[in-house]
Amino acid sequence: MELPVIDFAALNGEKRSKTMVLLNEACEKWGCFQIDNHGIDKELMEKVKQLVNGHYDENLKEKFYESEMVRSLNNNGIISDKDWETTFFIWHCPNNNINEIPNISKQLCETMDEYIAQLLKLAETLSELMCENLGLDPNHIKQAFSGTKGPSVGTKVAIYPQCPNPDLVRGLREHTDAGGIILLLQDDQVPGLEFLKDGQWQRIPPSRNNTIFVNTGDQLEVLSNGRYKSMLHRVMAEKHGSRLSIATFYNPASDAAISPAPKLLYPSGYRFGDYLKLYSTTKFSNKGPRFESMKMMANGHH
Repeated sequence: MELPVIDFAALNGEKRSKTMVLLNEACEKWGCFQIDNHGIDKELMEKVKQLVNGHYDENLKEKFYESEMVRSLNNNGIISDKDWETTFFIWHCPNNNINEIPNISKQLCETMDEYIAQLLKLAETLSELMCENLGLDPNHIKQAFSGTKGPSVGTKVAIYPQCPNPDLVRGLREHTDAGGIILLLQDDQVPGLEFLKDGQWQRIPPSRNNTIFVNTGDQLEVLSNGRYKSMLHRVMAEKHGSRLSIATFYNPASDAAISPAPKLLYPSGYRFGDYLKLYSTTKFSNKGPRFESMKMMANGHH
């Protein structure tokens, strides 16, 4: 099974319908996909990766390998309650805290801010395309996520350092993501990311040519009434090299009230006799409009 690749360049031509179907299937059946031709400056993406790797080498690497977890692993102890990673988290919206990250360079701050500005446009476009596939207003996801100050956007910057005993520890333990749409700029050489599909762990290859890897979180599953799944995933520790992961979360604000989009809910609270009455005149028609009529009837509209 190959991970779906969504070519954003095809959205502007005769292949648009086919591309939208592919995107919908990826959201429903995989919960993740790659985006190519996303419009983000690839030289900028390279610069972000180089600067983050430099920050790790200068400020985080030595401290990580001196940690108690590394000493435990070197003594051949299985580690089941920690992750083989070194990370820091940057908030972008509604408030930006990048300048508060210890030892972060001005160049990395400016480059990251420039990258996030472009990535945020991609996240919003993607949310509109998902809304279109779900039959919702184009701004439904953005509005649902907004709360009082707009959607919450932050980035987990992680290095999964080279590991001498990868069988004894996970890079990151199995989990689903709590939020909405996750956009990942990841390593182009070292693997490790895996997603669970149909009961089997699927290895996600490194992102060649700076494609963006996307997965959907728990709140999108709720908002879509279960159509778009948040899938279990994990990161395996690797013996041959360190893996870079820059994951940006397009999430609901903390005060956003999340619920399934009303349009995606089945009707409820109606009398079966009323349904049969409507059915008698619409039996040979599509059931979708019948369900919508029952929803309206249950809400007091006739």
